[in-house]
Amino acid sequence: MTTTMPNADYNPLSYVDRLDERDVDSIELVVIHATELPDLETAREYGERIHYRNSQTGNSGHFYIDRDGSVEQWVPLERVAHHVRGYNKKSIGIELVNRGRWPDWLHSRRQDWPEDYSEAQIEALAELLHKLKTRLPNLDYIAGHDELDPGVVDASDNPAIKVRRKVDPGPLFPWGEIEAVVDLKRSGTKIL
Repeated sequence: MTTTMPNADYNPLSYVDRLDERDVDSIELVVIHATELPDLETAREYGERIHYRNSQTGNSGHFYIDRDGSVEQWVPLERVAHHVRGYNKKSIGIELVNRGRWPDWLHSRRQDWPEDYSEAQIEALAELLHKLKTRLPNLDYIAGHDELDPGVVDASDNPAIKVRRKVDPGPLFPWGEIEAVVDLKRSGTKIL
């Protein structure tokens, strides 16, 4: 059975049947991401890349919300998507199309976040979160990718400088607006 969500176009990744299976009752957490890429097409190209030789799968979220509020589902809920280290088995990844730090993600002097999220994206996200909460009995938590992956790496312009590996969904994400309308607890790393 493939669990898809209403109001989301189902557009499965080519390797979706090779992703690990799980019981949807095991899902406890939604992780909010930003693609940090210029558009949905580029995000799709990245999502189709094979990063794991043994399973012949790549990195992606379950859902992608474009700037106009349209929603695509690339991975069914009963499959484990690779979107955040250490939390994949019990979480859903939702990616918001946003340039973020693109194309210089790790450049020490380009760590600002110039693009805001559109109203249509945030409305679509809130609606999707409501539907997921209704459908998944154990879904209780929400976190940003940056809260779950706080690692630092060498800056691309100067290895003596450390920068955050992941900062999405970024400083412009409206946490207060989402928390006011969605019945999920903000968790950070407290759920494990």
